[in-house]
Amino acid sequence: MNINIVAVLVAALIPMVMGFVWYNPKVFGSVWQRECGLSDEKMKSANMALIFGLSLVFSFILAFGLQFMVIHQFHVTSLFFMQPINDASTEAGALYQGVMNLLGTSYRTFKHGALHGFIGGIMTSLPIIAINALFERRSFKYVAINVGYWVITMCLMGGIISAWM
Repeated sequence: MNINIVAVLVAALIPMVMGFVWYNPKVFGSVWQRECGLSDEKMKSANMALIFGLSLVFSFILAFGLQFMVIHQFHVTSLFFMQPINDASTEAGALYQGVMNLLGTSYRTFKHGALHGFIGGIMTSLPIIAINALFERRSFKYVAINVGYWVITMCLMGGIISAWM
């Protein structure tokens, strides 16, 4: 199972593009800023090069990890960890080759990857953001805006990774 670095890099750009749209003042940006308690002055005082640079690094990490969630063939490979799977004359190798021949590139569509991205977004971003928001005394709007962003973003990322791998 090979990693397609181009697919991961393109998927890593999705959070940046989605952020420009989602958090634009004409979409959810003004409401989000109010719910966060951020003034215009505070927003302008940020080190944007650092914020965008680190965001891209974290987006790459997310895209890299997301491929293991959306590509079923990675799960098959993980079953044979530390086994000689490249040699079909071994029991593990023959079983691995048989399963991979059966699976082939099944479930490698944008739609399937987007489904897994959606599930991953709901199962990870919702609980994490909601728990933090509870302790930070944030509003439901804050949770809905941020979780909505991550669920849609992970759908798109998962779709690209699944279709291009």
